Amino acid sequence: MALWAELMQMPSRILIALTLVQALTPAKSSALGQGISDLVQEGIRSRIEASLGSAESLVAGTRVYAVQALPAFYERRTYWPAWSDDSGLLPRAQALLRAIRAADREGLRPADYHLAAIEALLARLSGRRNIGPRSATLRVYLDLVLTDAFLIYGSHLLAGRVDPVTIDAMWVANRRDANMVAVLEDAIASNRVEESLRALLPAHPEYFRLRDALARYRTQAEQGGRPRVPDGPKLTPGDRGPRVLALRQRLVASGDLDPAQATAADSFDVTLDTALRGFQRRHGLEVDGTVGPATLAALNITAGERARQIELNLERWRWLPQTLGQRYVIVNIANFELDVVEAGQTVLTMRAVVGRPYRRTPVLSDSLTYLVFSPYWQVPRNLAVEDLLPQIKRDSTYLSRQQIKVFAPGADGLPQEIDPKTIDWSRVTAQNFDFRLRQEPGPANALGRVKFMFPNRFNVYLHDTPARDLFGKTSRDFSSGCIRLEKPIELAEYLLRSDPAWPRDKILEAANRRVEQTVRLPRPIPIHLLYWTAWVAQDGSIQFRNDVYGRDPLLDQALRASPPRS
Repeated sequence: MALWAELMQMPSRILIALTLVQALTPAKSSALGQGISDLVQEGIRSRIEASLGSAESLVAGTRVYAVQALPAFYERRTYWPAWSDDSGLLPRAQALLRAIRAADREGLRPADYHLAAIEALLARLSGRRNIGPRSATLRVYLDLVLTDAFLIYGSHLLAGRVDPVTIDAMWVANRRDANMVAVLEDAIASNRVEESLRALLPAHPEYFRLRDALARYRTQAEQGGRPRVPDGPKLTPGDRGPRVLALRQRLVASGDLDPAQATAADSFDVTLDTALRGFQRRHGLEVDGTVGPATLAALNITAGERARQIELNLERWRWLPQTLGQRYVIVNIANFELDVVEAGQTVLTMRAVVGRPYRRTPVLSDSLTYLVFSPYWQVPRNLAVEDLLPQIKRDSTYLSRQQIKVFAPGADGLPQEIDPKTIDWSRVTAQNFDFRLRQEPGPANALGRVKFMFPNRFNVYLHDTPARDLFGKTSRDFSSGCIRLEKPIELAEYLLRSDPAWPRDKILEAANRRVEQTVRLPRPIPIHLLYWTAWVAQDGSIQFRNDVYGRDPLLDQALRASPPRS
């Protein structure tokens, strides 16, 4: 009880209350002639065996997260301590402590990995002789907590701290996987704890560029942040005054303007106009060279807020597969853009239109396998009822003008085309809508001349569109979930380039024929629909985008909660 009382005086949340004192009495140690590692082994075993089926009590007072991996690790080593021997604590204990302290570099919280408990226990042990039951008890506490910290921190580096599906049903992550017990065993055997943890990080260069950006924004926040541009009317070239000077200083602080221009003038000159346009491009704003409400709001987001935005996107990188592919298609939903990447270099880029906030485009990784020239549009039922039915009721010519045919189940249960004029559309509702609508290939077809398929449970795909004017807008969230492309013919050329049967003129002919034709790709290509609101571009510029679907606050909240048990 004296040891319990002593530990109760430790700082909050560092207590490792294992009920082992009775198993580690001086009499038992003396009678058996055990070394301290034997006592620690016995203590670990008795605690784990007593806690089978009751993981909450494994380490009372300190929450244990690796409730499956931790017992498995010790069972495989017959409960022998991993972080100390008879001579005392091993250097790998300090190595793990260093790694945990550096967790914030990855946008994670060191406190989630028992930092306070580990530091306090190390401090207690540093003042004790490395013999006797009291030291053995502290070592049991420390061994279990260090092991749990490695297993959980490693799993967070490997696959993310949050399971995205728990906060967004439209997010399917292809998270990396590994046997964390085996990873820990290898780290112990090789005495390469820090190196083993670093090896679990995403292998993508983009992750490390974003991590470096996080350090810069944190430093800026710690040094007082950036100047604020006061509220007021729109600022345009030619304006003068203190708000223009504040704008100049703000753009210098973010690296958009040469520092020599910080106090050059209080006038809105050509140099300031160029810098402002660069800022607007980096933030996905309308590049008009004026400070309107949207640009002013972006200018006045603090460095600390941007640092947190970067942390959220580092977590999203940890949800990705080990490799995106040697060549792949990537759609950043928040940036309304598609890129084709080969060997780390973008070889084709185009603007895209994504789903409306209430019909969000999902996040997933898959493979493009085929495309369809001159496609029919089989109208999904929810769109037929919610979008088309009201128009059909208002305009009796709508279906014919849009070249949409109507089908209903025949006597044999198979779809049978019917004349829409024979239907009393005024009596049709969402409840009794028993029709299938199909739009014919042609200029009016909602899918345009070609669609690109990667079959998935959301039934989304890439496609052309007749609504070309939408690509001129800055924010392009107008679709019903599928992704409309600015340059579909160019993408088809790229995907079929290794097939000599499909030169550009043949592609154009098929796209304009008005006869549906399916073409399998010579090689499937990975496609990733992602959602990044912060990233570092290939030119080194740090890019930020508006959170069009409101996904950032949900992730922020999940990351602030206690880690989930596993």
